[in-house]
Amino acid sequence: LLQPAVSVGNVGQLAIDLVISTLDMTKVGYFYTDCLVPMVGNNPYATAEENSTELSINAEVYSLPSKKLVVLQIRSPFIKNKYRPFCETLLSWVKSSRCARVVVLSSSHAYQRDDEQLLGTPLRYLLTPDLEKALGGLMQELNWKEMEKVAAYPGINDTDKVLHIPGGGVTKLLFTESCSKGIQMAVLLKFCSEGDNIPDAFVLVNYLNEWLQLVKSEVKASSQWKIPSSWRLLFGNGLPPALF
Repeated sequence: LLQPAVSVGNVGQLAIDLVISTLDMTKVGYFYTDCLVPMVGNNPYATAEENSTELSINAEVYSLPSKKLVVLQIRSPFIKNKYRPFCETLLSWVKSSRCARVVVLSSSHAYQRDDEQLLGTPLRYLLTPDLEKALGGLMQELNWKEMEKVAAYPGINDTDKVLHIPGGGVTKLLFTESCSKGIQMAVLLKFCSEGDNIPDAFVLVNYLNEWLQLVKSEVKASSQWKIPSSWRLLFGNGLPPALF
């Protein structure tokens, strides 16, 4: 199961859009929940006039059996105080559906990094203990950097470290609940700022592709992903024409 967190810059959701559009995934259902703001809109992946009027809602499920991949796309923010009920419902569905593992695409505020997090790549990962056992040293082979824990009380006590994902929305709760429930989950995230976050989405989805090899890697990383038709309406239509 691949899904976004509703986090800073909506980077995870934009990256999921690229996966669904590129792999031409089939919509197989909806994820019904009262934890998300209700919304409805036109088909974000329309390819012709005939399918442009199909309706989409706030949480939909897509499938690609050939890659044993299911994708949950979330398109609206959470209702206040609904993080925990959403996590409980989602993880219950993960278990009942027998998903082998879950990958969450997320983001975190760049301006709230500590000194250690300012070094090197802006990309980080987290693995639950069960997934870490299953993958062995794969992340080290990929030369990926694990999300650092930060001081719980900076300047007062720097020895007590905690996981802190500012701007990550439901990410931390999903991860910690998966740890306690024995669910194999990975979180892939990018430090970023609000604005035109399309470049961040490309970076994050290429990061995902290094591991899962969803598409064949090319020299020009952006050219391997198919831009959804709905992106023409984003950020004042500021995408380079070549991306269409």
